Amino acid sequence: MKILSIILISVTLYADIKQDMLNLYQNKKHEEVCNIGFNNFENYRNDEEYVSLYAFGCLNADYIDRLSVPTTTLKLSKESRSNAAYFSIILMQKKLLYHALLDNYDVSSLNLPTTDYVLSKVFDLYTKIKKDERKEFYIFEDESDKQLKYKLYILKDGKIDKMVIEEFYNSINIKKHIYW
Repeated sequence: MKILSIILISVTLYADIKQDMLNLYQNKKHEEVCNIGFNNFENYRNDEEYVSLYAFGCLNADYIDRLSVPTTTLKLSKESRSNAAYFSIILMQKKLLYHALLDNYDVSSLNLPTTDYVLSKVFDLYTKIKKDERKEFYIFEDESDKQLKYKLYILKDGKIDKMVIEEFYNSINIKKHIYW
């Protein structure tokens, strides 16, 4: 009887965590979803719905570096593999763009898949500029919405330089993404 009680409590707790994460995600509390997923990952690493929800929470919270662990575990279903590929593309583009901005690495010859995520859009736009056109900052116009622009630059910080993408709609700053 004791074992059955423990199993029931565990199943209820698990269902509650997953449902809480889904509710938070639907309410656009992505940072909380990411943190809950991160803190409970070891207990649910084999539940690919949980792992995907955790990873999408991290992606939408701009915690791109947290995508590496869930990406490696998403492999059992077609949807999970698709999610893993999506997260991998964005993580790779972040690392390559950061490398290009800080170390003058030439990404113009790369032909990577793309996504609808802002970092991916900016990466694609950056690959189209000539290597000798290095600037302190770059302004890109969204290819599908001329009112949407992106400003890309490096923010010098004492410990680690950060890559910043600011989104502007009709010249109004609507979002700022900071990556390192």
